[in-house]
Parts: sequence; structure tokens; C-alpha cells
Amino acid sequence: MDYFALNIPDEEIKKISSLGLAHLGDAVYELMARSWLCAIGRATAKGLHAATIRYVSAPAQARAAAACLPHLTEEEEAVFRRGRNTKSVPGRRSASHEEYHAATGLEALFGYLYLKGRHERLCELFEICVKSIDAQSGGGDRAPQKL
Repeated sequence: MDYFALNIPDEEIKKISSLGLAHLGDAVYELMARSWLCAIGRATAKGLHAATIRYVSAPAQARAAAACLPHLTEEEEAVFRRGRNTKSVPGRRSASHEEYHAATGLEALFGYLYLKGRHERLCELFEICVKSIDAQSGGGDRAPQKL
């Protein structure tokens, strides 16, 4: 099996819990952020971890989710809501309960799209995420490049 080019049938994806999708989506989103930061030379080797955290923290992902919502299809919005509404215990205190759930919804969506093999759509949404995080934090003078 090629784990970088998955295209799992819908009936199999539906068997995966929302938290399972979010678990995978967290890794997909973070890999995209790390790849993007390295590809555009956004941070020094020393600063890569801190730069990554700026994009993958729950508060940042919650802001990114809000920016993505108007661009989601009905199917994508349903996956997002399913992830957001999952009962779970927020991990860190650096995020509010609402931020944590919004971030979980975004991660579930990224996990879902990854399993569906929709890489182009992942990139489109990731660009929206990065632009919104940069705009809200006042950072970034470079536009995201396609991965």
C-alpha cells in the first residue's frame, strides 16, 4: 500500500471515528506546515519549531478553521462539524474549549481529505489557513506557495 497516495473507499472512512480522523489530520496539517516553512525559507533551522507551533497550535487552527468555513462544500462542512462536535477532553490550557473543538474539526477534515486522496483540495484549504493565520498575527510577507 502507498501510504502517501491513499484513496480509501467511503464506507471504510465512515468507520473511522472523528477523533481518529483528527489524529491523522493533525499529522497531515503539521507535515504541510513544516514542508511549507522549509520550502519557502520562512524560518532559520533554530526557529523552525517555534514557527511551526505558530501555525499548528489549537488557537491558530481555530482561526484557520473560521477562515475555511465559507469555502467548504456541504460534505466537507459535515466532516468538520462531526470533528468539532466530538466529545473529548481538551489537552492543553493554551486554548479555550471552543478553540480546541474548532481545531479538532479542522484536523478531522484534513484527515478525511487525506484518506480520500484529495491532495489538491488539502493544498487549497491549507493556503487559506496560512493566509488567515498570517493576517491575524500580523506576520508573513510571503504568500503560501503550492506544495
